[in-house]
Amino acid sequence: MQTIQVVLDEGLLKATDAAARKQKVNRSALIRNALEKHLKELKELELEARDRAGYLKQPQQKEDIQVWDEVAVWPED
Repeated sequence: MQTIQVVLDEGLLKATDAAARKQKVNRSALIRNALEKHLKELKELELEARDRAGYLKQPQQKEDIQVWDEVAVWPED
């Protein structure tokens, strides 16, 4: 791991420290975990946008949907 310097305003720093105490982790771990979660969410949004663009570029055809209806087995009530 590398050490970096991050500038936070006083209110954000106090909230960070309070959250770290509540979760029983140090400040670095809290920030690291939050950043990992945020980056994961950004990646998911990027993949969703890519998929959305692909479907807009080549929309599903009615016959594609019917294929699934033919192979899907729905339980009887």
